Amino acid sequence: MIILTGLSGSGKSTALRILEDQGFYPIDNLPPALLPQLLLVLSGHPGATSSGVVAVMDVRGRHLLNDLERVLASIRGAGTPVQLIFLDASDRDISSRFELTKRAHPMAQGDDTLDGIREERAMLAPLRGIADVVIDTSGMNHHQLRRILLEELLGGDGFKLVISSFGFKYGLPQDSDIIWDVRFLPNPNYVPHLKELTGMDQGIVSYFDPVPEFHQFVSSMAQMLARFVPFYERSGKLHLRVSIGCTGGRHRSVAVAEAVARSLIDLGVKCDVVHRDVDKGSLD
Repeated sequence: MIILTGLSGSGKSTALRILEDQGFYPIDNLPPALLPQLLLVLSGHPGATSSGVVAVMDVRGRHLLNDLERVLASIRGAGTPVQLIFLDASDRDISSRFELTKRAHPMAQGDDTLDGIREERAMLAPLRGIADVVIDTSGMNHHQLRRILLEELLGGDGFKLVISSFGFKYGLPQDSDIIWDVRFLPNPNYVPHLKELTGMDQGIVSYFDPVPEFHQFVSSMAQMLARFVPFYERSGKLHLRVSIGCTGGRHRSVAVAEAVARSLIDLGVKCDVVHRDVDKGSLD
């Protein structure tokens, strides 16, 4: 959970779009008191649970100061990691941005933008004091803000590649960046002594050993990812999820995902493997 707050005109909407592009589920201008209930609803949303939630909260919600600190403590107490990011900028930069967009500052009386900025700055000082990260966007463009924002969020973990298997009968994974269909492979589900196994079992691995299409696909996919993953990483993405599907997500997709991951590791590319539907049934 990421909460973006700070001064009007400091770049919160831009930061929200940057994080939405990274896969975060976006919420704009939600009253803090409603956040715990919304998180409970989103706990069943695949995109929110796998990539996280980002919410903008600012002076448009008049009860921000009264509620946010209490709500933060409540969410953290329930076990959800929360990071509060405060965006700031100089009075001059904020004033120029409002002039450029021809918008009125939400706290300005008439045309006195600077007075509105100063009033808001004083009001939000307590939130700035409890923020986990403060980013001064003075003089920044979109690309600079994205780089700094993602550096703060990446910490020491770096870019993450996830290879995931799934079953088409259970629906497409909504958090995928790339989806491959491996239903062209022979199906071990129709071999009686293999039906109850999964793609992680040696019996399924041995079943695919003499299948050239299996090895050609795995090799080509691993080499392609090893070549292009650095491009995704340099673009500022936090993660890349590659999903591999068969009918039930138990045999073919699992075996391919495991084999691709092993090949990537041999090529020096770190990755995680997730099997979404492997325990849902024996139909492949």
